[in-house]
Amino acid sequence: MIQIFKDVKIDWLANRRVFIAVSILLMLAGLFSAIYRQWNHQRNPSAPQAFNLGVDFKGGSVITVKFKQRPPAERIHAAIAQQGVHDAIIQPVTDKPDEVLVKMPLEGPDTGSSGDAQVDPGQTKVRRALASFGSEAAGDLASDPNAAYKIVGTEAVGPVAGQQLRNKAIAVTLAALVGILLYIAFRFEWTYGAAAVIAVFHDVLVTLGFFSIFQWEISLTVIAALLTLVGFSVNDTIVVFDRIRENRRLHRRDSLYKITNDSINQTLSRTVITSGLVFLSVLAMVIFGGEVLFGFSVALLIGISFGTYSSVAIASPIMVWWEQRLDAANRALALAPKPLGGTAAGARTNGVPVKSRPAAAGVRNQSRGAGRA
Repeated sequence: MIQIFKDVKIDWLANRRVFIAVSILLMLAGLFSAIYRQWNHQRNPSAPQAFNLGVDFKGGSVITVKFKQRPPAERIHAAIAQQGVHDAIIQPVTDKPDEVLVKMPLEGPDTGSSGDAQVDPGQTKVRRALASFGSEAAGDLASDPNAAYKIVGTEAVGPVAGQQLRNKAIAVTLAALVGILLYIAFRFEWTYGAAAVIAVFHDVLVTLGFFSIFQWEISLTVIAALLTLVGFSVNDTIVVFDRIRENRRLHRRDSLYKITNDSINQTLSRTVITSGLVFLSVLAMVIFGGEVLFGFSVALLIGISFGTYSSVAIASPIMVWWEQRLDAANRALALAPKPLGGTAAGARTNGVPVKSRPAAAGVRNQSRGAGRA
């Protein structure tokens, strides 16, 4: 493997409190933004909600319009806004330069199950706005010399379907996290799995916090980006955990604190190369992908950055802290006064002795660094 950094001696765990404090502040900022916006929305329905949900989740319609000479997206948005639809999103179709997608939320204050009755008024307003660019073609756009555009497709999403999609998106994300926890607990230990899942939760919550603060739209593509982020973050964490497991076998006399620092430093080149290349690719999508790919690419950009950060700054310190607390409890149980039955006090349940957890390799002889952990 290519080694960009050689003989690295960074004490990552010494700064664990700073790392965790930064993460807590970011998550609290996102939580405060979501709570405040939702509270303000309940007082003023026209104010933005906690998250700017797209048409996929809150219902609405998507109209595909084909132009002979497509006007700029800003002109189309301004014409639709003049008809009273201010939340419309204009997305040019990348592979068809003469087409645009007009996305708009449900019209009217009612968000019941009668989705079609709410979507139709919005479509009517869009047709009025498009009339300012010329007449609509009755047949083929190319064969009508007087027509300027043609509506080639209309898709409607009712509020009930949007709510179902939202619930399924949450369920899929939670199911992925549970599956990751079970796999890592089986492949390593449950403390490793718990630390990895906590780190992934951290990545998802921080990313959603940015979407709440800046009111970026959350669509199905953003959910796909979050699921991609879950896999990427766990993969990076598993690489570090696997090196920790190998070093615990090779260096049994070293403390877990030192082994974890050494493992992070040994995998640092791999982390920088892998994450750096993915970061540059996603950054290119953010800059050049346009509005269509913005939500997906910016979610990946934030998630990959914090996913790499959490593998070092969140997952590893939590695992070390948890392992050391368990080993300290087991040593205290082993040294406790034993009754006549020969088992440590409190170590029996319904007459059946409870086996104490064996001390982790390399933690019996704590080095000076372990005292700081």
